[in-house]
Amino acid sequence: MTILVTGATGTVGRQVVEQLIKRGADVRALVRDPAKANLPAGVTVVQGDLLDVDALRGAFAGVSTLFLLNAVVPDEFTQALIALNVARQAGVERVVYLSVIHSDLYVNVPHFAGKFGVERMIERMGFNATILRPAYFMNNDLTIKDVVTGYGVYPMPIGSKGLAMIDARDIGEIAAIELVRRERAATPLSLERINLVGPEMLTGAKAAAIWSEVLGRAIAYGGDDTVAFEQNLRKFMPSWMAFDMRLMSERFLTDGMIPEAGDVERLTAMLGRPLRSYRDFASETAASA
Repeated sequence: MTILVTGATGTVGRQVVEQLIKRGADVRALVRDPAKANLPAGVTVVQGDLLDVDALRGAFAGVSTLFLLNAVVPDEFTQALIALNVARQAGVERVVYLSVIHSDLYVNVPHFAGKFGVERMIERMGFNATILRPAYFMNNDLTIKDVVTGYGVYPMPIGSKGLAMIDARDIGEIAAIELVRRERAATPLSLERINLVGPEMLTGAKAAAIWSEVLGRAIAYGGDDTVAFEQNLRKFMPSWMAFDMRLMSERFLTDGMIPEAGDVERLTAMLGRPLRSYRDFASETAASA
């Protein structure tokens, strides 16, 4: 049977596809532009998006398991619900959904609240599902590499509570493990939620200190000014998204992204190896500069 991956060309989706192929899965990828997909050999690429009902109906034909990942967009919640309803009509029973850690805590942050709504619908609709709840992606910090290396400042206002940052490669591998487990299970598996976290808690000061060690020179933490953060983001993203990111960063400052007891051990056992560290990420990023 076939596993359909949405968001297949993104940071996480591409990792999911690659890991599924390594595990011998039959993979179908939903993409907007097949000519630009550049996915591994063996992947069946279908054109469409999560608002194109006809394309979704075609994409779901013969699919047994869905990996649902949708981008942070104004209609993210609508996209997810359309995909879930079309999936159910197509007879798909198994779902792995990429949500976010503390989706039920960051209740004022639009894309967190939307993901929590999708989680509830997955439960109510009776899917055989795993809900993955990743913390902050280390890979988000690729966008500020030039600021760190060029200006000597770690600019993300992540505060002092701590974020259990995770590498997107670990997210993709864990997602693939869960997809294959559900796909190959002889009987339906109960719904599970899994927090996806890294091996350590990162504060703004600690992230800056790691960059200082990796680069061999002082990198300062830029501080907790979320107003300035929003203003900077508005230079290259829509105002609604910049405001959403500001609200998220404010919750970083007040609540952090803190694992539950046993999360790291559970993920380490699933992977059969240690989780990638932020120091590893920073070293790789600096080496590729």
